[in-house]
Order: sequence, then structure tokens, then C-alpha cells
Amino acid sequence: MAPRNSDELRSTFLNFFAERGHTIVPSASLIPHDSSLLFTVAGMVPFKPYFVGEEPAPYPRATSVQKCVRAGGKHNDLDDIGRTNRHFSFFEMLGNFSFGDYFKAEAIPFAWELYTQGLDLDPNRLWVTVHETDDEAAAIWRDVIGVPAERIQRMGEDNFWRMADTGPCGPCTEIFWDLGPEFGADGGPKFGSEDRFVEVWNLVFMQFDARPDGSLVPLPKPSVDTGAGLERNLAVLQGVPTVWDIDFFREIIAQAERTTGVAYGSGGEPDVSLRILAEHGRAMTFLVSDGVVPSNVERGYVLRRIIRRAVRHAYRLGARNLVTPSMVEATIGAMGSAYPDLVKNRDLVLGIVGREEERFLRTLARGVELLDDVLAEGDVTGEKAFFLHDTLGFPIDLSREIAGERGRGIDVGGFESLMGEQRTRARDALKAAGGSGGAPVELYREILDDHGPTEFTGRVEYSTEGSHVLAILSGGERLARAGSGEEVDVFLDRTPFYAESGGQVGDTGLIESTTGLRMKVLDSTYAIPGTLSIHRVRIESGEAVDGVEVTATIDGDRRDDIRRNHTATHILHWALREVLGDHIKQAGSHVAPERLRFDFSHFEGVTQAEIDRIESLANAEVISDAPVRNYETSKAHAESIGAVAFFGDKYGDVVRVLEAGPQSIELCGGTHVHALGFIGPIKILSEGSVGANMRRIEAVTGSHALEKIREDEKRMRSIASSMNTTQLEVPEKIERLMAQVKSLGDEVAALRAKQAAAQAGELAANAEGGIVV
Repeated sequence: MAPRNSDELRSTFLNFFAERGHTIVPSASLIPHDSSLLFTVAGMVPFKPYFVGEEPAPYPRATSVQKCVRAGGKHNDLDDIGRTNRHFSFFEMLGNFSFGDYFKAEAIPFAWELYTQGLDLDPNRLWVTVHETDDEAAAIWRDVIGVPAERIQRMGEDNFWRMADTGPCGPCTEIFWDLGPEFGADGGPKFGSEDRFVEVWNLVFMQFDARPDGSLVPLPKPSVDTGAGLERNLAVLQGVPTVWDIDFFREIIAQAERTTGVAYGSGGEPDVSLRILAEHGRAMTFLVSDGVVPSNVERGYVLRRIIRRAVRHAYRLGARNLVTPSMVEATIGAMGSAYPDLVKNRDLVLGIVGREEERFLRTLARGVELLDDVLAEGDVTGEKAFFLHDTLGFPIDLSREIAGERGRGIDVGGFESLMGEQRTRARDALKAAGGSGGAPVELYREILDDHGPTEFTGRVEYSTEGSHVLAILSGGERLARAGSGEEVDVFLDRTPFYAESGGQVGDTGLIESTTGLRMKVLDSTYAIPGTLSIHRVRIESGEAVDGVEVTATIDGDRRDDIRRNHTATHILHWALREVLGDHIKQAGSHVAPERLRFDFSHFEGVTQAEIDRIESLANAEVISDAPVRNYETSKAHAESIGAVAFFGDKYGDVVRVLEAGPQSIELCGGTHVHALGFIGPIKILSEGSVGANMRRIEAVTGSHALEKIREDEKRMRSIASSMNTTQLEVPEKIERLMAQVKSLGDEVAALRAKQAAAQAGELAANAEGGIVV
């Protein structure tokens, strides 16, 4: 029996390929490991390292149902959503993959068998396209499968897939479903109506390596990457005219109807808005559940735009109260069985999405009112668009969308020019305040090419003998020598100085030679991230020249304080997740010798009780004095033991893992203590908001924590002394004093009332004929 709903379609697809030797791979996160992508945009994204040869595939063939988002960068369908039968911001992609195992002769029959037998589709309504040069695929369709030649159409570049300008590529064959003559002209996908012939499956055959000169060289092991949109295929199976009529979408749209009070089915703009509200509601639910929070950059900005676009369309329909929470609930109700994480993260998603909508609603009403006035006069100038954006926070893309709906234009060029001027003013202000004016990248590359990467010795020693000065730079120029009193940048071949990175500040210390050279190291940074270190020094005596042999020694006490704070940061991160939930993710940190700062994603304030619990958990770990391991291993092994990585960073095959006791396992390249007891006490100083859905916690450790505790005790002793009591009795005495103050206040109020009454009586007694004399 053919599948009847989305759950059955997913299981039918996966089981079909599992029975044919494919490994079922669960959907990866919408946040990809590939730093070149904002989101997972296709089913093949998680398998990209296997296709390009970066990693060996752990299985020869695989199948998956992958969550995907296309709403940012070049993969952006946002503006078409709700107006076509083909575009979504979030969608599911069914796929089967071969990593050098099988090719066209197997892939094409697999697809045909699944469609005509597994899904019981009418073969007479299936059309296929092939690349104009792909005689092999055309022959398989015609001679092996038996598709009539008139339903096999040859296409140009639309049927040739490339991962990039160079690298793996190849022809593809696409399968189309004919909805029937009521949906448009005949002629197949090539000549007929695109509303009638719907692409349902794309089979990509990666068989060439595209070279920079434009040539195509056959790959030694051709691979297969297929993708079939679940929504389109479900529409075919359920016999509905559009993807908006499939089971779970009708359920979510029904909630949009109830939320807005507008009925679906008019065929006009209200239908578009209801579809957008439902579709974007589904997208925001999955994005937040996978760890994306609204912000003004990258993924966070795309999510913010999706939420705001949904809210704006609900506003168009007359809704003035919160709408997104009901869309989240509807999505979880419709899709929670297939994606249990949605149910698990329900409260998190509702909190983040609801707060974002509340903030935007305050902007929306005023912005729409002003924009309406502008549009009534004509097109929107760059100045007006900039005013709406800069003063009211009204997004330019929303201004552009509303203007387009009214048939008006918007001077985007003028807006961008004003934004550029604003950025220039900001950079000038930064330079005036002492900011950097640029780096001699060419010189850095020259030093790296000549001498190779800096060898970091500081994990095992605080002082390194036999190091050599490779280069001296000042003001962007290379120097042959530098003398006493000068501040210059010095490059060494080997160094114990940790260069600032990963939130940890750079080391300070001394560089000395037997010839009398003494340089005080003021800071250590990277000239080229992770590769070439710079030491900013002040020469206190002697002369620095290229090639001189030196001993480099860090400030050990300062490094120990930094190590304490850095390991404590990881312990606090674990404690935050324990107390506040697994949605907590690091969003930045600053690890200095005096204190640590940790930014994390969270949608509401942290209570004092929660802070106390976090501090107690962290100190309990310190008291355990569990060993700390910091080692290099393969990325695959790190993932297998559950190591946590941050920021969507792209890591190499070898990564550094920090195991801070039994609880915290994370990727980290910083310097750390060898046992948790070395951290000493952890004292949280403050916790507060640093932006929408972003919190910051600051803390001290070791001697700095003891100093903080002593300061607090000193203040308490002073308070107790001034109140002539003991420290233990201070709270009770404060309560008594407050009660006395309240009692005295009540007495004063009573006396004033009594006095006012007496004065009124006296005035009345002295009155003659109603007149005071």
C-alpha cells in the first residue's frame, strides 16, 4: 500500500533503500559544519567531506531524510515563499547516496522502482530530463526502464550540477510529475507549463573533476547524490493540487486561520499571507530548536527576518496580538512525532520566538505607519529608508517588500551609500580612539613562507631556550635591528607565549639573550591565525637583530591565573547547561588573569537562586580535584565522545579536546590546569543581558576569588560594627530597623493628620458668617 501521510512517506523511503544496502543516517543539524554555508541547504551537505575526498566514507551507500533551510546567501528562496508551489524556507529532502559504490545503472532503476512500486505512482504521468550530452542516462531510461522516448527530454546547464567552479561535478537526471491539463500547457518539463510539470526527484551523477582551465576530467570513483523534496512528493501521493494542501501544512494553516480570524481559500493576498505565516512558523520552530537565536548577523539575522516577515503578514491580516507561539505549537503538533527534539525544546522555542515578536511589534506599528505616509507620496528615497532603519530599527528588506506590494520602488543604492557613510564614521571614531589601522599581511606571508609556522612550546614549558628572532617589524615595515626604548613586533621560531585566541588573552613576559638583549613582552597575538605568532615588545636594553638566539620566558604566575580562569570557563559552561538547559551555547568569552567573562545564548534573565546553584555546582567540581586532560585527537573520535564545539567553527582532521573532569568535554586550544583543584574557589561577580537573547556572566577564581570574598567580609564587618551587632545578626537587625522606620513613618503620618484636623477646627471656630477673621 502506498504511503498516505508524511510519516509513512519518510519510513517507506528509508526502508526501501535500507533493504538495498543503504545505511540510514539521521538528519544532521540545520547548522552545518561547513563554514561556507549558513545552513544545511541540501541532503548531501552532511556527506560533502566524503564526496570531495576530505574523509573516507564510513559506509559505501547511505539514505536520509534531511532537514534543510534555504533563506540566506545564494540559497535564498525567501521572497518566493507563499506565492509559488515550489519554494520554502524550511523543507525536508529525501535522498540516497553512493560514495563510489554504484552509479547510473543502479540509481535510475532504484528511483523508478520506488516510484512505480513502492509509492504506486502512475508511470504514464512521469517525465524525465537528462543533460544533453548524457547518452548513458538517456539510454537507461529508454532501453532499461522503458520510458517512451517522447517523455525523455534533453536539457542544457540546468541538468549539469556543480559544487563550485572547480571540483566534483556531473550531469543530473530529473523526474517530473504531470499534474494534468487543468494546470497548464502540455509539452513536458522542457516546453510545457512549470505549474503542470513538477520536479519531484533529482539524481546527480558526480563523475567529473572540473579543472581551472575548464576541462572535465573523469573521477576515478563516480558517486551519486539524489534529492527528492518530501513536500512535493507528498502532494503527489495525496493527490492535492499544491504543497500547501498536504496534511501537516493544512494543520498549521488551520491554526493560522484561527489565530488571525481570516479564512483560507480566497485565492488572493490573504492566502499568501496565511501560507507565509504557516511556512515561516515551521521554519522558525526548527531553527530555534537546532540552536539558532535571533541576532543581527548571519544565521541569527535570517531567523530574525523569518520571524519578522511572519509577524508582518499576520499584521496585514489584522492580527495585533502575538501570533508566533501558536504557529510553533501547531508545528510541534504536526511534526513532533517525526522530530522529537521539537517536543523536547518546546518551552525554549516558545520563549525565544515570543520575545522576538514582542520586540518587533513595538517597531512594526510605528514603521508601517510612517512608511505608509511615504508610499502615499511615491517611491521611497534612500534617506527615508535610512531613517526608518537607523532611527526606528525598521529593516530595509521589509521596507523593500512592502514597497513592492504597493507597486513602489525604493532607492536601495542611496540607502547603502548612507549606510556606508555611517560605517566609515564608525571606523574613523575607532581609529581616533586608538584602534588599529591595518596589518602588513604581505610581510606576514613572507615570514611564514620563509620560516614556516611558529612552534608553540608553552603547553609543556614556561621558558624556552635556543629560540631565534626571525623578523622585527615596526609601523608595517621590516627592520634589520631595533634598539633600547623601541616598541616593535618580534617573531620567533619557537615560543612558550600563547597568542591571543579563543577568548584567551596573550601571554606576557621576557625575551633575553646572552649578549645583553632584554625585551619585555607586552602582548602576544597571531599575525596569521593559528600559524604565525607576534610578540609585541619594548626593548629595555641591548639590540635586537634578525637571527639572534634568545630565551623566551612567560610570566608564570599570570599564566597560572589565566589557566585557572580558562578551565573555570568550561566548568561554568557545564554548570549553566545543567541549571538552565541544554540550549545554552557559548557565544563568546574573555579569559584574562584577573577574571573571566562568558557570553551565552539564553532567552530570559537568570535568577539569583539559579546563579547560586551554578556557582555551587562549579565549586563542587573544583573540590573533587578531578584530573584535567587536554590532548589532540581525530575529529571523528572527538565527535564520538561527545565533545562540544562552538560558533559553527570548521575544524581540521586533528582537534584539541579538553576533558575538564568527568562532566565537561569540549574542543579547546587554550591552556588549562592539570587538575580541577588547582582552580581554587570560583566566585560569580555578575550576570546580565548584553543583547537580545544573549547573557553575560563574569567570575573570578583562585586568589582573586579569595580577595573578593575578603572584601565582602570586610564590608559586612564594617556594616555590623556601625550597627553595633555581629555579622550573623545583621539581617535580623536590618529587618527590625526597617520595621521601626515603617512604624515611625506611620506615627508621623498620624500626627500630621491630627495636626491638620486641629488646624481645620481652629479655622472654623474663628469664622464669622463663613468668613475667617
